[in-house]
Amino acid sequence: MATKHQVLVVDDELSMRELLEIVLQGSGYEVTCAASVDEAVGLLGASECDLVLTDLHMGSDRQAGLRLLAWLKDNTPGTPAIMITAHGTIETAVEAMRLGAADYIQKPFKSNDEIRLRVRRAIAERNLRRENEALRTEQARRARLDGMVGKSPAFLEVASMIRRVAGLPSTIAIHGESGVGKELVARALHSLSSRADSPFVAINCGGIPETLLESELFGYKKGAFTGAAEDKEGLFVVANGGSILLDEIGEMPMMLQVKLLRVLDNNTITPVGGTTAVHVDVRIISATNRDLEAMVDRGEFRKDLYYRLNVIPLYVPPLRNRYDDIPLLAQHLIRKHADNMGCLPKELSAQAVGALLRYPWPGNVRELGNVIERALALSTEEAIELHDLPPVIREYTPEPARAEDNFPPAGIDLESLVAGIEMDYIRQALERTHYSQLKAASLLGMTPRSLRYRLQKHGLNAD
Repeated sequence: MATKHQVLVVDDELSMRELLEIVLQGSGYEVTCAASVDEAVGLLGASECDLVLTDLHMGSDRQAGLRLLAWLKDNTPGTPAIMITAHGTIETAVEAMRLGAADYIQKPFKSNDEIRLRVRRAIAERNLRRENEALRTEQARRARLDGMVGKSPAFLEVASMIRRVAGLPSTIAIHGESGVGKELVARALHSLSSRADSPFVAINCGGIPETLLESELFGYKKGAFTGAAEDKEGLFVVANGGSILLDEIGEMPMMLQVKLLRVLDNNTITPVGGTTAVHVDVRIISATNRDLEAMVDRGEFRKDLYYRLNVIPLYVPPLRNRYDDIPLLAQHLIRKHADNMGCLPKELSAQAVGALLRYPWPGNVRELGNVIERALALSTEEAIELHDLPPVIREYTPEPARAEDNFPPAGIDLESLVAGIEMDYIRQALERTHYSQLKAASLLGMTPRSLRYRLQKHGLNAD
């Protein structure tokens, strides 16, 4: 059985309240009555309501209905209201609609059917708005993460995590190798959050000199240093209401780490050369390709800041751990670069796809994007062929010879080779210790914390 819509009737005349109650109950509505604005506010604060019918004048209060509309606008903006009065003027109607009234009718009513029609229409419009809002929310939740393409289990796990945590206010730390797309993940977190309509600001903490980074983040006051000819807002103020990505957070100097911790503690920043703190409402997302836990152990990164930033850690796997995604990513990047070049996209030949799948991609998605852009620019045939790819990819062999005299002319990918050896020994240590991370770490001569980091880094099961 469908739940009845709740209607609140607010009028100081008992006869009018009784009439409306009889008419609306006869049409299947659940009706509650109030004789004053204060009584109505109390009822609205205690339970939900689908529609309010309110008189304009109540007793000596000539603006009672307008006051109730203003309260609804401030406290329950989704609740529609119909203004009822025997003293209507054009000015009152305009003010009522400005304050959010869904309709405006005068007493005496033409008929009871008029009341039923206005109420039914107002509730139907309210329901339609709610359905549209729910649809937009669901579409955003299910939206393809812009620029992120994949179907591998590793990718789907990251995508699921993004959607689960995007709406939370917590700080998020994105971990992953260079080139895996950490900024894309941060932008997805922002676009799927309630802050999506506010600014997203990204700054590379390792790409700005230490002496300038503080003024970039927090701004400065006129005369704070040589060349400060006028006040300048920092990026935290620019991002107010939105999100800020602190990329390569591991490169942030210790002095600034202390000041960032203060922002996290009290949501205020102080410009360089200033004395007055400025309140900011910014969600902080950090990203790094470094082992921050190991840096904490070495005294290179503040432990308290690490724990404040790492409330929700999100690990982005390297491309070598999501080979299923390489063909999809390659075609996505072909379309992207074709648009930028003003040419038609092309397919990849089977031989070209095979070479892409054999290569370990130490530069991850960024390297793949550069390779695809080069191949598309050089290709003269209908499809991108093997010879359009760089030699390092065409000539790569998964198991390069180790004897010095057999060293391949194109070189080897030492980073990938070492990573493979590391993964193999980690697996052996876990198997030998029956998957005790504490004992495995001891066998490998590392701390349990460093072992956990490597498990996440290589996409191994850390359970």
